[in-house]
Amino acid sequence: MITLHHCPQTRSMRTLWLLHELEVPFQLQSYPFDRTLRSAAFLNLSPAGRVPALEIDGDCMFETGAITEYLCERFSPDGLGRMPGTPDRMTWLIWLHFSETLSQHTAALTQQHVALYEDHMRSPIVMKLEAARVRKCYAAIEARLSIEDGPLDHLLSSGFTAADISVGQAVYMARHFATLDDFPATAAWYARITGREGFKASLPADDGIYAQDFYAPWPVD
Repeated sequence: MITLHHCPQTRSMRTLWLLHELEVPFQLQSYPFDRTLRSAAFLNLSPAGRVPALEIDGDCMFETGAITEYLCERFSPDGLGRMPGTPDRMTWLIWLHFSETLSQHTAALTQQHVALYEDHMRSPIVMKLEAARVRKCYAAIEARLSIEDGPLDHLLSSGFTAADISVGQAVYMARHFATLDDFPATAAWYARITGREGFKASLPADDGIYAQDFYAPWPVD
């Protein structure tokens, strides 16, 4: 049995979406995004107190990239995964891990807009800079989807993979801080992949960490 330890609207949503796409049986243990993740019991699963943690075959994994690679190797090596020696392996790995580049900027924005409770602790300059960095990540995705032989339907020309899941979930989070208005190929790709039932099943049930759909940067004095 597989058990996913998850907080809605966090990186663990990637693993949840992937598990739904893999159609393997699993149990879901959800937590609030609070100090529960610092409990001794949870730290035994994930020593940094972060989600996701994945229990499988008596062992426990953490880190979304490692979890994604392992689950794809085991359950969908030629479907959602791309194995060593296959033509798309390098591209698959690049975009699978590019999701963390985008997510680190979204995490900084989440801290600024959501996690810091006092206004004097927030920085309009950081908000503006990190939102600009999110848009640079969008530009990288746009360039990939708009290659000479494109536009591509997915990040790999060979079809939908876990790379789309990982980057798509990162874009889902980032859209709380930067829109896709200037990135038409990315917007079309995002609409395409989020129409999948696996994505819909991974969405929060009114228990996410964001109280609003969009957080604009504060004006800089």
